[in-house]
Amino acid sequence: MAITKQYLKSKPVCKVTFTVPAEEAKKVAVVGTFNGWNEKKAVQLKKLKNGNFKGTVDLEKDNSYEFRYVVDGTYINDEQADAYAWNDFAAAENGVLNL
Repeated sequence: MAITKQYLKSKPVCKVTFTVPAEEAKKVAVVGTFNGWNEKKAVQLKKLKNGNFKGTVDLEKDNSYEFRYVVDGTYINDEQADAYAWNDFAAAENGVLNL
């Protein structure tokens, strides 16, 4: 898994690109504090020919966001997250992006 950050000079935004190797998966999305943890508003990642799923979201810089991937209905974390935060509701950790 990989997270790439590209800060824009023209506005206070960071383009965050998520890449998830999940060759066997049918559907991969990203949910988090930036979309209210709503799977209907999740960032859907597109499957590439190499088996990776990839997608980009624009997020306001100078903020932190909690997130997790949803791979075929199962929540997973990215080992390259900037940090982790405990979530009592899920009884698990969420990945954290610091922008």
